[in-house]
Amino acid sequence: MEKPTFNFGHLKITDHLILGVAMAQATNGHGPFKYFNLASKSYRGWNPLAEDLKLGNIDGAFILAPLAMELFHSNVQIQMILQAHKSGSILIKNARANIQQLMDFKGKNVLIPHYLSVHHLLFDRMLRESGLDIGPGKDVIFDVVAPADIPEIMEWDEKGSVGGFIVAEPFGSQVVMAGYGEEYALSKDIWANHPCCVVVLSSGIIEKYPDAVHELVASFVQCGQYITQNSAQAAQIGAGFLEQDQKVIERVLTTPKDRVTYHELFPVMDDFEYMQDYLTSRISAMSDKIDLEKFIKLEFAQAAGAK
Repeated sequence: MEKPTFNFGHLKITDHLILGVAMAQATNGHGPFKYFNLASKSYRGWNPLAEDLKLGNIDGAFILAPLAMELFHSNVQIQMILQAHKSGSILIKNARANIQQLMDFKGKNVLIPHYLSVHHLLFDRMLRESGLDIGPGKDVIFDVVAPADIPEIMEWDEKGSVGGFIVAEPFGSQVVMAGYGEEYALSKDIWANHPCCVVVLSSGIIEKYPDAVHELVASFVQCGQYITQNSAQAAQIGAGFLEQDQKVIERVLTTPKDRVTYHELFPVMDDFEYMQDYLTSRISAMSDKIDLEKFIKLEFAQAAGAK
């Protein structure tokens, strides 16, 4: 029987590093997969990835959890099979914007990667808790920018009109190491061990190739452990897969060690319930809540021994 090829969409962010490690191991280390072949397609931003997933141009994706939920709500036939990581994002203040405290973001634009993101939730919650109003004509305006475009925007913002941004690594560390921004907070310190990106796959593929999906998820879980235990080798793989300076990836994986984690990938229902509750009732980013038990298939993560 001919093996299917699973083509996964992803962004060049460390949140998606287990995909790169799995592909590297299949090529150079553990040998090919028994039940399937693995391929990938990279994107600069989230909307093109979501559109290809919706159209069936890719089989699965490493994708923002709320964006995946919204696609599921609109009847795109996908299901979540694993978390891609935990934590992993960073809030940066523009080095030229004179930001010392949260109130200093007043009157500034701040950049987020998508309205349907945990980044939106985290930054919105922080600002509101400080008494700031969010939206056009109010204290702070969110601008959606493709993650890969953020470093260039910060480099060219000589007047400091952008207060800062929150985005998945390594783009925050890239901006810090280039001298255009300063670390304000790590997402793990705003919401400990928060979910962000998840692994979704076509429902049809899950139904047709269950053995392959089990093998895939087991591989991803193993790759998460590998990254945790072999940060130097993982940074070398990541530098190639994400087209980044290896020193930037090393910083993300080691300073501190839990900036982004990969060893606990089992979906925590309560976390996703909180996420969709905030993004529907508080800021109306999502159209409506979904049935998480229909969206998330836990059996593969359970069988793989995911923690």
